[in-house]
Amino acid sequence: MIKIGMMIGDRYEILEKIGTGGMSDVYKGKDHKLNRPVAVKVLKQEFAENANFVSKFRAEAQAAAGMMHPNIVNVYDVGEEGGTQYIVMELVEGITLKKYIEKKSRLSVKEATSIAIQVSMGIEAAHNNHIIHRDIKPQNIMISKDGKVKVTDFGIAKAVSSNTITSNVMGSVHYTSPEQARGGYSDEKSDIYSLGITLFEMLTGRVPFNGETTVAIAIKHIQEPMPSPRTYASDIPISVEQIVLKCTQKSPDRRYQNMQELIDDLKRSLMTPDIDFVKLDDPDEEAATRAISEDEISEVRNRVRVREEYEEETGLRVNKEAASKSNSSKGKNSGNSSNKNKQGNKNRQGKSSGARTGSSGAKSSKRPDYIDDRKPLKSGQNRGNTKVSAKGDKITTVAAIIAAVIIGIIIIVIVGRAFGIVDFNHSKNPDNPSEVSTETITDPAELGENQVAVPEVINMSFAEAVATLNKEGLEVEKVEVPSDTIAKGNVVDQLPAAGVPVERGSSVTLSVSTGASSSKVHVPRLIGLDPMDATALLIENGLQAGSIEETTNPDENLTGKICYQSYTEDSAVDAGTVIDMKLSIGVGTVTYSYIGNIESPSVEDGDYVSGTEATVILTTNAGVELKRENTSNFPVSMNISGIADSDSGVVSIIYKVTIPGTTTTDENGNVIDIPSTTEERTITRTVDFTKE
Repeated sequence: MIKIGMMIGDRYEILEKIGTGGMSDVYKGKDHKLNRPVAVKVLKQEFAENANFVSKFRAEAQAAAGMMHPNIVNVYDVGEEGGTQYIVMELVEGITLKKYIEKKSRLSVKEATSIAIQVSMGIEAAHNNHIIHRDIKPQNIMISKDGKVKVTDFGIAKAVSSNTITSNVMGSVHYTSPEQARGGYSDEKSDIYSLGITLFEMLTGRVPFNGETTVAIAIKHIQEPMPSPRTYASDIPISVEQIVLKCTQKSPDRRYQNMQELIDDLKRSLMTPDIDFVKLDDPDEEAATRAISEDEISEVRNRVRVREEYEEETGLRVNKEAASKSNSSKGKNSGNSSNKNKQGNKNRQGKSSGARTGSSGAKSSKRPDYIDDRKPLKSGQNRGNTKVSAKGDKITTVAAIIAAVIIGIIIIVIVGRAFGIVDFNHSKNPDNPSEVSTETITDPAELGENQVAVPEVINMSFAEAVATLNKEGLEVEKVEVPSDTIAKGNVVDQLPAAGVPVERGSSVTLSVSTGASSSKVHVPRLIGLDPMDATALLIENGLQAGSIEETTNPDENLTGKICYQSYTEDSAVDAGTVIDMKLSIGVGTVTYSYIGNIESPSVEDGDYVSGTEATVILTTNAGVELKRENTSNFPVSMNISGIADSDSGVVSIIYKVTIPGTTTTDENGNVIDIPSTTEERTITRTVDFTKE
C-alpha cells in the first residue's frame, strides 16, 4: 500500500497523488539520491497479484527504458517493494494534448505543425529502438509548462519482432489504423496513421470518424474515405491537408514509409504551406477504399467484444469517465461504448454470445478464437449499421474498371510525353520555343467565356513567367524558395498547375528559386517569445530546440518569456544546430554562494597550537552571520548557497593561546615568578562569493 510520505526503493519519497489510470496510480515523488522530482507509476493493489497485469506493467518499463530523447517521457527506474510494482519516470509538469485541444477548441496550423514535428521526433526515436507505440493519441502526448512536447505511455508497445497486435491491445479506436482494427500485422506505419488522425484533431478540433459503438468506428477506419481536414477548417493550407491525407491512407504502403519522411514534409510545410509538394499515390484497386466484407465485420465485432469483456472481467473499465467525456459531436469521442450501446450490441448479435461459454455454460476465463455463428444475410438485408448488397458489389466492380481505364490513360499520356509522341505544350511559334501555348491538358473549347487555362511557366525566369501569365489576364504572387536544381530567379513551382482552368484576373502563386540552399542558417531572435513560439520558429528556420531552463531576470516584462538564447540573433550556424534557451520565472534576487576551506590560524599566528579549539565565523560584508562552527580540526570546509545582497564576506577565527610563565629579578635582586597566562586572539580574512 502506497502512502504519502513513505519511501520506496530506499530513495524515492512519495509526495502527492497526481493521476490515476485503469490499472495504475501516478504519484509525484522526490529522488533523494539525485535530488530531483520524479513521477512514480504504481500498479494498483487489486492487480498486483495478477501475473498478466504485472507482466504488462513491467513491459512498459522495459519497452521505454532504453530510450532517452527530449520528446519522450524518459523512464529512470523500475522496481518492486513489498509486492508493490512501480516505475520511476521523468516528471512532466503540464497537460495532455487532448486537454490542450479542448481548451483551445482547435490549434493554429503553425502550432499544430510544430507539435506534430516534436511528436514525430519522439516516435522516430522509438522506431529507431525497434519499438512501435501502437497507441498514439492526444491523451498520450504531454505538453510541459515550458512548451516541450513529449510522448508517454508505452504500456502496449512491443518490439518490432512481435508482428501481430492482439485484441487486448487494440488501442483507442478513434485513432487506430485499419490494419490494427482488422487485427492484422502492424508496424511503424500504424503509428504514422494514428499521428495523422491526431494532427487532424489538432487542426479541426474533432476526430474524422465517430459512431455510437466501437465496432462502427473501427469499420469506418477500414471502409470509409478519409475526410479532408479542410472540410472543417477552410484555412488549412494545401500542404498540411495533403500531409494528413498521406498519413491516413488505408494502405500502409501508401503512407509515409518512415518518420523522417513525415518530419521533412512537416518542416517544409512551415516554410511553404501553400505549395502542393506532398506526393500522394493514386490508390489502385487493391489499396482503394472498398466495402468491408461480412467476414471482416464479424472479425472486427468479435475483437471489440473480446476487448470489452476482457476489460470488464479485469476491472480495466472502471476508470473510463475521462474518456467518455469525448463522446460528443465536436470530436470528443470515446473509444468505449456506453452500457446501452453494449446491450444493443449483444441484442444485435443474438445467440452468438453462446460461443463464449464452456460446457458448463459459464464464461471461459480464456480468450477463444470466436467464430461468427450468425445465419447468412440475404442481399440487401441489414446487420447492425452495415448494408451488404449485390448491387453494391456491382457498383464497386464498375468503379474499379473505370479507375483502371483512367489510370491506363494517364500512363499512356505520361509515356507519350516522355517519348515526344504526345505534346500538350507545343509552341505557338516554332521559332520561339519560350512562347508557351495555353493548349495544355485542358481543351480551350471547353473553357468558360471568362476562363483561361493556366500556362506552363516552370523553369522560366520570373520576369518571363510574369509576362506569360499577364498576357492571359492572370495576376502573380511570388514566394521565394531554395532549390538545388532550378537556377536562381527561375520558377520552381506554380499553383494552380499548368492546364487548370481559372477565371481571368485570378492569381497564380509562383515559387521562385533563391539558388542552392546553404548549409548555414541564421539564428532568429527568440528573446521575448513564448516557449512554444520559440520552438516553432527554430524548427521553421531549420534549427533544433534544446533545453529550456528556468531562471530569474531583472526585466519584469520578460516573465514567462524566453530571456536567453545560446546563440545570438542572426548568428550563422549549421542547419540543425541545437539552440538552448532560458525561461524567465520573474525578477527575483541575485544570490551568491561560497565554497571553500578555512585554514588553521597558524598561517598568521605562530603561537597557535594545533588541536586548540577555535570558533570559525563567516559573515557577509554587511555583517550578516552565515555560519558559526567550533572546531579543533583544520581545515574547515564550508559550502553555503543562497547568500543575498553580498558578493564578499569575512572569516573570523577566535582562539586562545597560552603565554608560558617566566622568572625575573626585581631592583632589589629578588627573584620573581611570573605565572603562565591565557590570551584570546582573533584573526580575520576577506573572502569572495560566487554569483549563482
